[in-house]
Amino acid sequence: MRKRLAMASALFALASVVFFSTASAQERRVQRAVDFSTIARLSGTTNSLGKTGVVVKIQSAAIAKDGTISVRATIVDSDGTALDRLGATTAGPVSMSFIAAYIPTGQTQYVSYTTTVAKATLNSNPSQTQAANDSGGTFTTNVIGDYTYTFKTKAPVTFDPTVSHSIGVSAQRDLSQYGTFDEWSETSNDVFTFVPNGTAVKVTRSVVTTDACNQCHDPLIGHGGSRLKVELCIMCHTPQTINPDTQLTQDMKVLIHKIHMGSSLPSVIAGTPYRIWHRGAWSDFSTVVFPQDVRNCTTCHAASATQADNWKTNPSAVACGSCHDNINFTTGANHQNLPQIDDSQCKGCHPSARHTDFDASIPGAHLIPANSTSLPGLVTKVVKVTGTAPGSAPVVTFSVTDKSNNAVDISKITYIRVILGGPNVDYQTGPGAMRVSEDPSKTPGSGGLYTYTMTNKIPTGAVGSFTISIEARNSVTLLPGTTIATVATDAAMPVQFYFTVDKSAMVVRRQVVSTAKCGACHVDLTFIHSGNRAGSQECVICHNPSLSDGTSGQSVSFATQIHSIHRGENLANPYVLGSTNYQDVRFPGDLRDCTTCHLPGTYLVENVGAKVAVASPGGFTKTTPPISAACQGCHDDLATASHALANTTILGESCVACHKATEEFSVDRVHQRIF
Repeated sequence: MRKRLAMASALFALASVVFFSTASAQERRVQRAVDFSTIARLSGTTNSLGKTGVVVKIQSAAIAKDGTISVRATIVDSDGTALDRLGATTAGPVSMSFIAAYIPTGQTQYVSYTTTVAKATLNSNPSQTQAANDSGGTFTTNVIGDYTYTFKTKAPVTFDPTVSHSIGVSAQRDLSQYGTFDEWSETSNDVFTFVPNGTAVKVTRSVVTTDACNQCHDPLIGHGGSRLKVELCIMCHTPQTINPDTQLTQDMKVLIHKIHMGSSLPSVIAGTPYRIWHRGAWSDFSTVVFPQDVRNCTTCHAASATQADNWKTNPSAVACGSCHDNINFTTGANHQNLPQIDDSQCKGCHPSARHTDFDASIPGAHLIPANSTSLPGLVTKVVKVTGTAPGSAPVVTFSVTDKSNNAVDISKITYIRVILGGPNVDYQTGPGAMRVSEDPSKTPGSGGLYTYTMTNKIPTGAVGSFTISIEARNSVTLLPGTTIATVATDAAMPVQFYFTVDKSAMVVRRQVVSTAKCGACHVDLTFIHSGNRAGSQECVICHNPSLSDGTSGQSVSFATQIHSIHRGENLANPYVLGSTNYQDVRFPGDLRDCTTCHLPGTYLVENVGAKVAVASPGGFTKTTPPISAACQGCHDDLATASHALANTTILGESCVACHKATEEFSVDRVHQRIF
């Protein structure tokens, strides 16, 4: 597992921005206090203040022959009530900033009419003209909630009225006098595209969508909360925008590739940090680790974007060189000694269609070995388990085939294990419980079917239900005998088989998170334990309340470990396992959104299924009750631990008294985000 999970933050945390500034971790997070009485006051059906939130929508735009740019936009609250821009008749003034840009004939990216001159502050580098918001324009009130903005900036009188133009807007509602809210919950963005001569829009820019970003970022947020949509971001982050202090381009494709590559950039590995100086502070992205394989281009370039295939159909030195930044296209260094003076020949060597694994095509060069279609694939299944009474050795009948249903000889694969764990309510070790792993590879079989008698026996005092699971993987050489022969891990998805040991009703292990939810950021979990345990229901068998790290004494019970890893840089105390310190993990989303990982309701204290204490010899106490342990995975400070301890008696934890769903300090309330 890599040292940092990756947590490439939202684009350009370039200015006092949320995740990647040089400020403290607390300042980097947008976790602000919530005044619930204010919410009620603003949300009451009889209250003239209306609800919180703001939604901006551009209704029309035009450019006159003399270059005058105008736009009509409406603003409403979350209930659809029109808002007074000045905040005189509705709660909170709303500031709106606009940008105007166009896509020239034959080009694919915006050029902004609205610009600013940015001066270097660290050195004597020349100033740079950058895309920016318009400044100094005028508003006309049509009716409350409906406004026309006339730009101070004018398009040149020679502007082309036949090409696509876009107006972007960011609206921010200030409710600070009524309480404190998330910046982004009081922000709205919109982009309106049109052709000034009135003809239909034929050219747009849509390479990555906001929805694709929000798979991890939840939500995408930049520039202090004013930028929530990538469709707006790309209007400023164009090739015309250069950082004056570093002389680095802020072009979107370069910026985002480099941010998400982070610590894997060849330049960073060689010792040159990737950082941007912006508004008096460094934003250093050199420690970012993407939470999945960076070759998964389609994670961001998802099919929902109309130009999603640009990553493979339009290779260029700028785009490709942003990740592969050790290539010198002028000299040919690290490019097969082939100089490229322009992009005209790129497609000749790097076509969009893959013919063989790891060929020079764009998809071939980015192929992850484990995703090769030439892998046989491993599929395991537990057919039945007998000998399940306490004191008995389970007899496990299982099958191993490839994805074409051909039998697999388990004596010839790299790894296979039979796992026995229980009881299912609380996997653990100790009296009446167990977790063991055995190697069945020498078991004879026929047609891919095997019957293995375990050497370990179910504890004599066992009650309830237990689990048998099968884990298997194989190392396969792809394209053997060629110069690009590559070793790939062919891993089976682990399977679990549940059974009762005492004839009581069989209990399936509860599911708290899902592998699919993990996949939203990670795509798959094969980076864990060589791919053996790429399913969340498998992880919990080992990562149970009994298990702690042998070096630090930290709990590695699943709830504690996963909360602590993802909380990362925001922990009060380092979370260290072996030689790995997870306090440098940067989570790209909002940690208050428990449903990012959790299945509905499973994060509520009244629904915590665990019953046994968690071993925490490296913590404040040697053991921690189960609800407290889960919460302290994130809230790891001494005060929280003391609070939990003070509210635990010989009768158990009293968490539900204050924190269950119906109480004032329920989990949902204290984690609430205001939309």
